[in-house]
Amino acid sequence: MSFKDHFSKQAADYARFRPRYPREMFEYLGRIAPSRALAWDCATGNGQAAVGLAAVFERVIATDASEKQIANAEPHERVEYRVASAEGSGLESRTIDLIMVAQALHWFDLPRFYKEALRVLKSNGVLAASAYKFFHITLAIDEVVNHRYYEEVVGAFWPPERMLVEKFEELQFPFAEIETPSFEMIAQWHLEHLVGYLRSWSATQRFIAANERDPLKEIDDNLRDAWGDAEQTRKVVWPLILRVGVNEMPEPPKQ
Repeated sequence: MSFKDHFSKQAADYARFRPRYPREMFEYLGRIAPSRALAWDCATGNGQAAVGLAAVFERVIATDASEKQIANAEPHERVEYRVASAEGSGLESRTIDLIMVAQALHWFDLPRFYKEALRVLKSNGVLAASAYKFFHITLAIDEVVNHRYYEEVVGAFWPPERMLVEKFEELQFPFAEIETPSFEMIAQWHLEHLVGYLRSWSATQRFIAANERDPLKEIDDNLRDAWGDAEQTRKVVWPLILRVGVNEMPEPPKQ
């Protein structure tokens, strides 16, 4: 199976250090889906969104093209994990109430994925795609990470698709789009957790592969100065962008 794999190598770190999605977002999605029978978490990664959906939906099928991501995914009794691509899910047609794509839409072949989404969604089924860009901690920490590290240190190593996150609101979205409430992810982290999160970035791993050294060392002193006591816990906030659309195609007539 061929796909752009930027996360398998650091799958364990990805599972450990990625932030959690808010429960309120999944409850909202459950309210607007035609039923709560079956959701598809597409490009599930470590399964964070899948487990969130499982609190609302009776059953969740979570797929990822990376076997390593699936191997590190969080188990849940109502989540069935499968290795499959976004564009070829293997799911039955017209069976899915809700498709969730969390921080992954920019990696897809969008025309092929949207065709697959329309195939598997029920009439009035929902496609929900979320993304987050920069977090907020303090002005000093944000400057070190979101400007110096993100742009200056590893900026040249971001895959081209990452730039689509910057324009997430402008991505093609051929569904009847609806306005959504605002949501955010919140974590309580100490410095080690932040460093682990930065190490899980695809650009960090690409930098290491190209240069055989750790780019985080370039901001180590600045980041420690900005953070203060390394054991101090700080609040980390990621505003979420959520795009939601409804499949308005009617069910085909029964033969």
